Amino acid sequence: MSEAGIKGTMISYRPDIKVLDATVRDGGLVNNFEFTDEFVRKLYQTNVRAGVDIMEIGYLADSELFDISKYGKWKFCREDAIRGVLGDILDPKMQLAVMADVGRANVTRDLPDKKDSILDIVRVATYINTMPAAIEMIETCARKGYRTTCNIMAVSKAKESELKEALDMLGKSSVDVIYLVDSYGSLYPLQIRELAKTYLEAAEKYNKQVGIHAHNNQQLAFANTTECAMMGVSYLDATMEAMGRGAGNCAMELLLGFLKNPKYDIKPILKFLQEDMQKLKKQGIVWGYDIQYLLTGYLNQHPRTAIAFTKEKRDDYFTFFQELQENEV
Repeated sequence: MSEAGIKGTMISYRPDIKVLDATVRDGGLVNNFEFTDEFVRKLYQTNVRAGVDIMEIGYLADSELFDISKYGKWKFCREDAIRGVLGDILDPKMQLAVMADVGRANVTRDLPDKKDSILDIVRVATYINTMPAAIEMIETCARKGYRTTCNIMAVSKAKESELKEALDMLGKSSVDVIYLVDSYGSLYPLQIRELAKTYLEAAEKYNKQVGIHAHNNQQLAFANTTECAMMGVSYLDATMEAMGRGAGNCAMELLLGFLKNPKYDIKPILKFLQEDMQKLKKQGIVWGYDIQYLLTGYLNQHPRTAIAFTKEKRDDYFTFFQELQENEV
């Protein structure tokens, strides 16, 4: 590539870029959302100092479907719980988001109107086949006054025709941001580029924005996130030290370094990694790339089997690979 071509890929100072920290939500899948109040407060303050635009603080899970005693408060994100931890340190420079899974959340009952909440954004997570239910949730949240995103999960398994139909449905809805989600960490940069093009074309047609949420099964979460950013994707998800389900996500410290925008400051992030993320690791909480996650990503399979492999402290990678191939038959 020529020097001019390289310069053409730089994205510094793009005003549409929004960095979202998903540490508590995606990382909560690793420790049952049992983060201490002190951890969440310090993370919030770190994000503010670092210039991060949005912090996702957990799920809005339905307590009738999940046993409250088995999870920390960030699985449910009730308004009083959020206010009890963050209410006195809220900063208008950063927005708060929560995720609601189709079929696992009741936004009509559990989500207050925006005027009564410190939340700003609701991220509706759905598979292609539950898109009508997702749009119903999006419209409910929009009527209540929230900005919304739709995170289409497992897009690596979707048929092209189904994806385009889903994007058209979302384009006609009230959703603000449509997310490309590499749930299985199976996509390569070339594939992510083609998908981003498809999403961006739909977004331009319907005046929406596009986001990327990547998983690191093949150590490509950072590469895929930056590829999308250079394509024109605006909302970029990351987590502290890549903490997230299984192999984890795009690392916040890598992403802010890449953006090279004076708005973002990596120094508060480094301090948080040193003082707080290392504590989690010393407590025995495990996440991040390993061979078992590579294998599920390579085969485009859900990482649940790799997560079980990890918990069982197995190291028979070849046997595990054979088991995964048998599951595909």
